[in-house]
Amino acid sequence: RGMLVNRQEILSAVDHTNLDVCAGWDQIRKLCDEAIRYHTASVCIAPSFVKQAADYVDGNIKICTVVGFPNGYASTSVKCFEAAQAVADGADEIDMVVHLGWVKEKQYDLVTEEIKQVKRMCSGRVLKVIIETCLLTVEEKIRMCEVVCKAGADYIKTSTGFSKTGATFEDVVLLKQNVLPSVKVKAAGGIRTFADAQKFLELGASRLGTSTLIKQIEREREK
Repeated sequence: RGMLVNRQEILSAVDHTNLDVCAGWDQIRKLCDEAIRYHTASVCIAPSFVKQAADYVDGNIKICTVVGFPNGYASTSVKCFEAAQAVADGADEIDMVVHLGWVKEKQYDLVTEEIKQVKRMCSGRVLKVIIETCLLTVEEKIRMCEVVCKAGADYIKTSTGFSKTGATFEDVVLLKQNVLPSVKVKAAGGIRTFADAQKFLELGASRLGTSTLIKQIEREREK
C-alpha cells in the first residue's frame, strides 16, 4: 500500500486498547468515547467490561476483547467458554492467545485444533490469534503462520503487550510474507508514534493494537 495520507487513516486501523489490570469502568468509558470520536476500528477491553461497554456504545464502535489472556495456557474448554461468553455479551472481535508450551513442543496439531474450536465459539465474529512473537524463533513464527491459516482465523497478531517486547517491523514483514491473503496481520505492543504506526501499516499490518496514539492527539490539543 502507498503512503498513508493522514492520521485518520491510521486511526481507522487501530484497536484502541486499555487492558490495564487496574482499569475501571471510568477508564473504559473514556476509551469508548475516544474511539467513537476518532473513528478507530474498535476498542479492545477486558472481558468483564464487554457487556457494559456494548450497551454503552450502542453499536457506534466495535468491541474487541481477549481470551486466554495474556499467558495462553488456559485449557481449551476455558478459552472456548470465554469466547462464547464474550460473544453473548456483545463482543465483535476476539483476540486469543495460543498455548506457547504446545508451540515450543511442536504440538502444532493441538494448537490448530484449539484455534478451530475457539473460532467456532466466535459465531462468525472476527478471531485474531496472538502468537507472542518475542518468545518464538523465526521457524516457530513461520509455522504459526501456517497454523493460523489452516485453523481459519482472521488475523495473526504479534503480541499481548504483556511480555518482553511488542511488535517489531521485522516480525510484521515475516508474518505478512508467510500468511495466506485471507489472513491479516495485527501489530500490537509498544506502538507509540504515528510514524511507527504508519510504517507498520506500510509493511503489511492491517490492524494496530495501541493505547497511546489518541493520548498523543489529546495532549497536542491541550497545548
